[in-house]
Amino acid sequence: MKSIPYGRQHIDQDDIDAVVKTLTADFLTQGPKVKEFEDKFAQYVGAKYAVAVNNATSGLHLAVLALDLKEGERVITTPITFAASANCVRFAGGEVWFADIEVDSYILSLESTRKLIESKPKGFFKGIIPVDFAGLPVDLEAFRNLANQHGLWIIEDACHAPGGHFTDSKGQKQMCGNCNYADVGIFSFHPVKHIACGEGGMITTNSEKLYKKLASLRTHGITKENMSEDHGGWFYEMQELGFNYRLTDIQSALGITQLAKNAQGVIRRNQIATAYKKAFVGKIKFQDLPENSYNAHHLFIIEVENRKELYDYLRTHNIFTQIHYIPVHTLPYYKSIGYGDANLKYSEDYYSKCISLPMYPTLSDEEQTYVIEKVLKLVNGK
Repeated sequence: MKSIPYGRQHIDQDDIDAVVKTLTADFLTQGPKVKEFEDKFAQYVGAKYAVAVNNATSGLHLAVLALDLKEGERVITTPITFAASANCVRFAGGEVWFADIEVDSYILSLESTRKLIESKPKGFFKGIIPVDFAGLPVDLEAFRNLANQHGLWIIEDACHAPGGHFTDSKGQKQMCGNCNYADVGIFSFHPVKHIACGEGGMITTNSEKLYKKLASLRTHGITKENMSEDHGGWFYEMQELGFNYRLTDIQSALGITQLAKNAQGVIRRNQIATAYKKAFVGKIKFQDLPENSYNAHHLFIIEVENRKELYDYLRTHNIFTQIHYIPVHTLPYYKSIGYGDANLKYSEDYYSKCISLPMYPTLSDEEQTYVIEKVLKLVNGK
């Protein structure tokens, strides 16, 4: 059996043709393809605005700045995420506070977040960054209600979840990143994600004010708009200190063709997840699917007691799994600044058992059957 990774991009001829066409066009960097990608992505998730950036980490950084996070202000997130979900707060000089996860869904616990907020004085926290972990949407309606009670903003880290959605209390489908309940949404276009641009990210919002701020910060804080005098076509103003976090036309051309295939890709991911669940039900624990949720399935995660043994065993059979994630508060940097004693039992217990199995649309039925057979063979001790 050939090598089977936990995730893999898939590039078709239409993707290649789109990139080649852009390479022969007038713009390679910040040109018309960027705006086209932004418009199509915003339409896909149901948000009013989208701002393309060079990666999702940049998107998170700009989001906390646009929401006016100041030095020393505190933001809550989950420890079971990639470090960038927390690092963005540190980039702005803020403090990260971690709430624990749900035992079965692995996403940020609403009750743990509520208890943390209510344990501190009013105004102690500035915002919340929930993560649609593995592709499973957070119930942002519930988090929005909590945030409103305490005057907090919400950044939805939807990097795992383009195409995921939940149904709210009004019976309306809420796409991940549509910002009906969050202030800002963040997506990633890393090759192992749903939409592969090599690198790249997207910020979504329904606020015109935030959109303008994000667009400015992405490009050095420089603008040619709203100037009082006509100095000439060359003239621009730097109105604030921003960054060079731009996405290129080349990447955007690829993103446009990849986006067009995402809906079908998510369907295939759910077919793969269904096959895993059918094979493992009653034998191996896997991520729960709450009622009224549709998991976009960036990952398929199981929990096993002999995780390291399974990880090594699968590698000997050319199955390359991954662990998502080492809890952020246990990483050396965070331990060095005082997070070593955080009481996050469920997150640490989850980490001791979790392992991500191969999950990508081009995974064949034969390959998946092979993965399942090897997992069950070791777990069952046969």
